[in-house]
Amino acid sequence: MNVVENTKPMIMGILNVTPDSFSDGGRFNGVAEALDQCRKMIEQGADMIDIGGESTRPGADPVSEEEQIRRVVPIIDAIRLQLNETIPISIDTTLHRVAAAALDAGATLINDISAGLDDELIFDVAVQKQVPLILMHRQGSPKTMQESPFYLNVVREVLDGLMQRVELAMSRGVDKRQLVIDPGIGFGKRKQDNIDLLAHLDQFVATGYPVLLGTSRKRFMGSICDVNNPEELITATAVTTALGVMNGVKYFRVHDVKENKQALEVAWAIYQSRQI
Repeated sequence: MNVVENTKPMIMGILNVTPDSFSDGGRFNGVAEALDQCRKMIEQGADMIDIGGESTRPGADPVSEEEQIRRVVPIIDAIRLQLNETIPISIDTTLHRVAAAALDAGATLINDISAGLDDELIFDVAVQKQVPLILMHRQGSPKTMQESPFYLNVVREVLDGLMQRVELAMSRGVDKRQLVIDPGIGFGKRKQDNIDLLAHLDQFVATGYPVLLGTSRKRFMGSICDVNNPEELITATAVTTALGVMNGVKYFRVHDVKENKQALEVAWAIYQSRQI
């Protein structure tokens, strides 16, 4: 299945196999727990699963490639052997050796939140394995990205930054048709920056590249809604999913599959009617 060529928007269920992710850290570290969560997300309508072995929350420390591989590969193996042989699995990593190990275990695409800034060899892995590559915009590193983010024109600067990474990826041999872009909501952005990016998603879609949106349970929505617990931001996330569908976004990376799938389905029905 070539997820990049899929026309209907798709839900990407998040499976964090980390002890310190901002919302669900430590809950799915074991293979049995991870499989149960994966099964639940598939039953609720997830079209693909995104597995990561390194927390990228603000302030997080980097995790070695060896530790990431130790965390993610057994779970990918188990999904393929025990649960689902065909569902697309994304490996959420910035390191080429982790990506390669995950793809060898059965992952089918790469989700790189650094867009190759951390490890340009990840482009070579995408070419060698002939898999889709998601390139996300990030200002700074997870450790420091929220200390003092600044933009004069966040939409233009994020767009320009992403197009530069797209050009580099293609210069390294990545097929243009295999690229997905992600504006990187919450990654080195202030509250208003995130709002501005959401208000102009159509400009990212206008590039012609499929767009992934990742707003799930993020802090800026909590500040809008006066909510401190990320797990109470399910409805807020679903609102951004509906907004994204209406603007042509193709992929939605979420913790809460059921609610966001419903938002996607209703928004998609409306969007299709608007195209008539």
